[in-house]
Parts: sequence; structure tokens; C-alpha cells
Amino acid sequence: MLSIIIAFPKLEDANHIKTILSRNGYAVNAACTTGVQVITLANELDEGIVICGYRLPDMMYRELNSYLPKGFEMLLMASAAKISEGTDGNVVSLTMPMKVQDLINTLQMMTYNYMRRKRKEKNQPKKRSEMEKAIITKAKLVLMERNNMSEEEAHRYIQKTSMDSGTNMVEMAEMILSML
Repeated sequence: MLSIIIAFPKLEDANHIKTILSRNGYAVNAACTTGVQVITLANELDEGIVICGYRLPDMMYRELNSYLPKGFEMLLMASAAKISEGTDGNVVSLTMPMKVQDLINTLQMMTYNYMRRKRKEKNQPKKRSEMEKAIITKAKLVLMERNNMSEEEAHRYIQKTSMDSGTNMVEMAEMILSML
């Protein structure tokens, strides 16, 4: 689940943003005043968005962003002058003073991109272990030796027969090896 952490030097500012988001249907995990608090909390959570100001008492937003675990994105809220200095490529920025609707729209966009990326990751095939790769390679070698196939032909044969039978390639390679 997507977590939201808010970080501003003044707790009142963080709580104000938290209230705005809560009124618009977002569950905020925490309001923090230091980068260390954000990093500690982010390491306990899976993934999410950190909404923060340009400078916290213990670090700048860039440093905080570099310490965030994989799976976290940052929404920087700062003055136009600070944002025009340049932000990191993976930081979304929103100029202050901001309109509530701009904040909500930006957060919706970030949430949508997060969900789209999660679906894409979910649909990618899982990585094979070294043992599974070895089984497939061994089956290909058997096919190459016994049936006079090239490596590509052996691979395609395992791939096609696994698709036709509704099994994965590792299971098909194991079946080929068991027929010896």
C-alpha cells in the first residue's frame, strides 16, 4: 500500500498539509519535522510518497531523497526561486504558495503513476534462479545432442511445448530430462 509521509520544519505546516490530504481522502502515515524521522519511518514502510519542504533542520531535500529507500518518491513543495535552481530528475515539485487543488492533482498523478508501475512490475515474468537456468540449459543440450538441433531450435522447442501443454519452461525441461 502507498504510504504518505509529510516533512516540514514546522510541525504546524506538516499538520496543515496532513489535514488537507485527509479531507481529500488520503491517509497520511506521519507528519515529521526532521529528515532522520522521515528516513526511519520510510525504512519501516514498503513504498510511498514523501511530501517535504526545501530544507529541514537536519538536511536539504536532495540529501533526504538520496537516503530514501527504493519505492519512495518525493514531492517537493518550495518557492519558485528554489525550484528554479533545479531539482533532481526524480523529484516532483510544486511551487509555494500552492493551491489545494494543485496539491491534490499532483498527488493523484503521482499515485496513478505508482499504480501503473506496480501493475507493470506485477505482469513481468519472474526471474529464474541459477538452478532453473541450469535445468533448461541441460535439457537444451540433450535436445541438441539427440535431435541434432541448434541451441535456438532447442530453446524454441522447449518454449513451444511448454506453452502448448500449459506448463512453464522449467517443468518442460524437467520432463525432457526425465525421459532419458
